[in-house]
Amino acid sequence: MYFDDLPVGYSFETAERELAEAEIIAFASQWDPQFFHTDPEAAKSSPYGGLIASGYHTLLTAFTLELASNVWTEASMGSPGMDALRWLRPVRPGDRLRVRVEVTETRPSRSKPDRGITRFAHTVLNQHGEAVMTYETMVILARRPDASAAS
Repeated sequence: MYFDDLPVGYSFETAERELAEAEIIAFASQWDPQFFHTDPEAAKSSPYGGLIASGYHTLLTAFTLELASNVWTEASMGSPGMDALRWLRPVRPGDRLRVRVEVTETRPSRSKPDRGITRFAHTVLNQHGEAVMTYETMVILARRPDASAAS
């Protein structure tokens, strides 16, 4: 879908993906080596009472799920940034994550008529429907060729 196909209020949900213990440990061992992400035994004495996924692992899983949904992927021209990232609940081994995405703002570029900026609100949900993370992104999306020619 192009910029022009995504009005404010448009929403979609991604497929689901399970995070296995081995994957959580492998990711954290390289990118976020805190004991409650890498050592199941030691994690039992943490404030979380057990092993949890790195928030960065959760974020990248959500991003990958969104890309795999192929809603705006072909029109993507990158992103100028992200806002309001919040980790709300721990993600544990065996949790299945999916992402609910909603368009909250759209703005055609004033200087480049072939594109626009779309703001998305993301809610990452576990298998129980509980929000585990929220964040907002801005994505530069190509406009439909006929729409940019008319601008």
